Amino acid sequence: MAFLEMNGLTLSVPEAGRGRKIAADQITFSMQEGEILGIVGESGSGKSITALSILGLNAEEIQIEAGSIVFEDDELLDNKEKDWLALRGSRISMIFQEPMTSLNPVMKAGPQVEEMLLLHEPALAEEQRKSRVLEIFAEVGLKDPEEVFDQYPHRLSGGMQQRVMIAMAMICKPKLLIADEPTTALDASVQDQILALMRKLNESYGVSILLISHDLRVIHSICSHVLVMKAGRIVEQGEIEAVFYHPKETYTKNLLAAIPTSTEDDFLKREQNLSQEAEVTFAVKDLTKSFLIKGERLFGPKTRQVIFQDLSFEVKKGEFVGLLGESGCGKSTLCKCICGLEMPDVGEITFPQAVRENRKPRISMVFQNPYSSMNPVKKVGWILEEPLRLSHVPAETRSARVKAMMEKVGLDETFAKRRMDQLSGGQRQRVAIGLALMEEPDLVILDEPVSALDVTIQAQILALLKQLKKELGLTFLFVSHDKNVVYEVCDRIFRMEEGSLREVTGKESEQ
Repeated sequence: MAFLEMNGLTLSVPEAGRGRKIAADQITFSMQEGEILGIVGESGSGKSITALSILGLNAEEIQIEAGSIVFEDDELLDNKEKDWLALRGSRISMIFQEPMTSLNPVMKAGPQVEEMLLLHEPALAEEQRKSRVLEIFAEVGLKDPEEVFDQYPHRLSGGMQQRVMIAMAMICKPKLLIADEPTTALDASVQDQILALMRKLNESYGVSILLISHDLRVIHSICSHVLVMKAGRIVEQGEIEAVFYHPKETYTKNLLAAIPTSTEDDFLKREQNLSQEAEVTFAVKDLTKSFLIKGERLFGPKTRQVIFQDLSFEVKKGEFVGLLGESGCGKSTLCKCICGLEMPDVGEITFPQAVRENRKPRISMVFQNPYSSMNPVKKVGWILEEPLRLSHVPAETRSARVKAMMEKVGLDETFAKRRMDQLSGGQRQRVAIGLALMEEPDLVILDEPVSALDVTIQAQILALLKQLKKELGLTFLFVSHDKNVVYEVCDRIFRMEEGSLREVTGKESEQ
């Protein structure tokens, strides 16, 4: 018998005014001990609710209509609540996409991981528990376990937070680890580190891993087998090489075709059509920014940490400029300085057209998660109208401009009456782009706008951005950790590292 076997699992969810609808339909697959199995598919395909069923973690409104889940000869769907509590964390563990929302923000990292031992191995003494936590912290690659033990989650980087989550999941040595989008929000280098760590855990502990991701490159890099899900059904499954290089289903072929594959060489060979006489949208000259860092003691000495130093570059009207770099390199701080949300120590940022017209520069931002950056209780039409209301644009003009903008970003006017929670991820991002363009900005800063999206939706949003740039002559500063995406859409690219900026030109010329 297989290590994990799901047979005919069918789940339903309530549908407003229409009773119930099937969200996962006859899901059948098996998994061998020590295997790394991937699940891919677009949002709403049923990936997460299928995986959450293995731990009994689905919301109450999700009902099991039929099927079976057998783990090590135990039928999991017969479990009572006490059985689930004994199972979770000890035999099966889970790590999530956003560690900061999974970790307790007011509790230090070490004690949070200790809670797993308190629950499943209560006989251990306090010293033994701490020793086990420090040991697992070291095993997951946290360089100073003692220091991390006493840190609050917000004091840790994204990669460190995810390592703490992995330590929490692994401390009781489970047989199965479910990883739900564990690398989506991480920089490429940190993502590689987390994937390497998962491989190490698989080899060292023999832990089986069920990896859920919309990033097909992540699945290909680590999994031996893959399930492809669409609209609640498994449409294709098999060995990773067979599915990736010889897909049978049209849906799988479309997913693979949507993966951005542009390389630095492709970018360098691409002919740029921007006129050399194009007007400068904004210029940065000799910009330096540092932050005051508190000492360990309350009234002890403080030091300054230089984020970047003597940055100089300019962006012309109509350019699509990429900004690459790892977490902590200063990308976000530079964008905040350009927006006026942070003041540089020295240097200047100028917008020549705004100066000539004697007005403030108009700068808009599109964020990675539109749901958290827009009012969830307001409807789309209200959200898009808000900047026009603040600028005292007459009501009759506002309505027409909102309608026109929705058409530009590919949304039917009926969406104006929906709230953000009634939209898909791609539709939300279209609203965010429309909001950023409502007041004809001089510059649009795109902060990881597609990293959380499925590959097919990502491709649609990138195509939309290129179309809007061409039609409206927009200037974009595109901040991302995904180099393939940046190579595909940008006219020029800057790489930020160790406080300096280098343009990708085929030569290591510092800007």
